[in-house]
Amino acid sequence: MNIFFAPMEGLSGYIYRNAHYACFNNVDKYFSPFVSANESGSFKKRELEDLSPEHNRGLVLVPQLLTNKAKEFILFADRIKRMGYNEINLNLGCPSGTVVAKNRGAGFLAKTAELDAFLYEIFAWGGTRISVKTRIGKEHTDEFFELLEIFNKYPIAELTIHPRIQRDFYKNKPDMEMFRYALKHSKNPICYNGNLFTAEQVQEFSREFPNVGAVMLGRGLLVNPGLTKEIKTNIKVDKNTIKAFYDTIFNEYRKVLPGDVTVLYRMKEIWFYMILMFSNHEKYAKKIRKSTRLSDYEDVVSSLFKEQDLLESYEGNLDKV
Repeated sequence: MNIFFAPMEGLSGYIYRNAHYACFNNVDKYFSPFVSANESGSFKKRELEDLSPEHNRGLVLVPQLLTNKAKEFILFADRIKRMGYNEINLNLGCPSGTVVAKNRGAGFLAKTAELDAFLYEIFAWGGTRISVKTRIGKEHTDEFFELLEIFNKYPIAELTIHPRIQRDFYKNKPDMEMFRYALKHSKNPICYNGNLFTAEQVQEFSREFPNVGAVMLGRGLLVNPGLTKEIKTNIKVDKNTIKAFYDTIFNEYRKVLPGDVTVLYRMKEIWFYMILMFSNHEKYAKKIRKSTRLSDYEDVVSSLFKEQDLLESYEGNLDKV
């Protein structure tokens, strides 16, 4: 089974990806946080930096686009292709209210006629492999019956299904019956995404769905960056490797981000997830959240690594994510 790293806005940028690839090197594909396409065809500076081939050496990266206009998709996809990428991922899954209000991401799923026309145009262009990451609807799960009929019209390289509707965000359980329906009726290869946080959960999923060739992990990898190693080799990550991973990210952020406050903000986002691996982590998490100076933050993290161990099982902490 292939394992993909989901696009995580603000978290899984090139610095995080490179550190993960260097320390673990067992993700089959990384997906970039989405690029929001526009009529002008101009990338933001941070988007260009994130997609720069120089910043993604060795690893396999699939850029993701967010748009509901075919001309914008084609314009950006062509530019990304010329950077050397041979696959573009379409974001039909983002549940954010600001995105959905513009009928983008999961909001586009409610506009089936427009979505069908959009897909027709981008696949008629045929300039590169196009994969799709989708939810199963905006308001109701039964929207997916029509959506899958639309997807089946087109040669989607891979259809990644997160079996929740938009208004679920990341609450409620994934609808596995609808996922089974997709497996039975999809004409395109299927990848699964949603609520796989531990090696045991991935292995159980693989036993239940042996014909699924790929899973996409997001929050599970943010909690345990060594999760892919555990899945593929049955060897749990050790604290020294997590420390090396952390040090790499922290040192690179200090080089490229403007000011201590920005570095603190980024690191706090990472610790929101990763601290759940540690024993007795609550007081350290609180101190990290309240840190306003980088020196205080570094003292807390240093104490955490010295005083606490990685948990044998952290599943009981996962209700926090």
